[in-house]
Amino acid sequence: MTCPRLLALISLSGALALQAATTPPPDVKGTSIMVIDANSGEILFERNADEQRPVASTQKLLTSLIVAERGNLDKAVFIEPVDEATEPTKLNLVPGTSYTRRDLLTALLVKSPNDVARALARDAAGSVEDFASLMNAKARDLGMTSSHFMNPNGLPIDNQYSTARDMSKVARAVHANPFLSSVVTIKYLNFRYSDGRIHQLRNTNQTMRDNWFCTGMKTGYTEKAKHCLVSSGCANGREVIVVYLGGTKERTFSDSAKLLRWALGLPQDAGEAIERTARKYYNKINPFATPAPTPIPKRHHHRHHKPSSASSQNT
Repeated sequence: MTCPRLLALISLSGALALQAATTPPPDVKGTSIMVIDANSGEILFERNADEQRPVASTQKLLTSLIVAERGNLDKAVFIEPVDEATEPTKLNLVPGTSYTRRDLLTALLVKSPNDVARALARDAAGSVEDFASLMNAKARDLGMTSSHFMNPNGLPIDNQYSTARDMSKVARAVHANPFLSSVVTIKYLNFRYSDGRIHQLRNTNQTMRDNWFCTGMKTGYTEKAKHCLVSSGCANGREVIVVYLGGTKERTFSDSAKLLRWALGLPQDAGEAIERTARKYYNKINPFATPAPTPIPKRHHHRHHKPSSASSQNT
């Protein structure tokens, strides 16, 4: 995805001055952090970037990359009972129904359902175990030397871990994939079930929903991993990626936004008027900007069509 230029906006507002390149990074609290230039891979900031730790659902970026690179996105994926045994966050898809890889990948990156991750993995490799082998092979290809994966969704399991440095590498690969880089920008998705019913899914990435310069990527949470977020952003012709692992619910989204602002050379507090102008301008020139949610007529949904979640959900 090409980052829209904001030079016209800067001229228009007269107040969106870029930070000096020597400005120190903001005070943030994540356990492991990596900030890179999305195109060159240049490291802009790091903290405990090589500490091996669980990364929860952020590893669905690797799952989606493997499936997307196989192509044939219109291929039908049939849902099996074993897929729906995956708790806690899921779309409750009915066994025997089918969806395209494209639709399932989109739902996976917007809402993070674990049953969708399992269905895609099983379709791609025959089993979750064989898909894990694909994940580890792809990780090696990407130069992720301190990671090991056991499942496609990031649910807690022994011997599964990654690092902030390694996650920045898969994030760059996702960023470079035209289909995935557009999907991660979707803020609201009207997901159509096989029987025609529609449920609106809201992206779990609050940093993207609240900040015009954030262009997606993926959230994650388990009790062991804590709150995790891989986020991308663009402004003034520059694109960056922030990996933030082991954070708190209160700080992860706001800290990630601060790091994106810093890496993009944007002031931490530009004022509400300038922010509104920036958001309006960016949404106008960004071909992947998500419009306001379309109201969905109220219908009576069968219970199995209601997406489920839990307080310790993996998102």
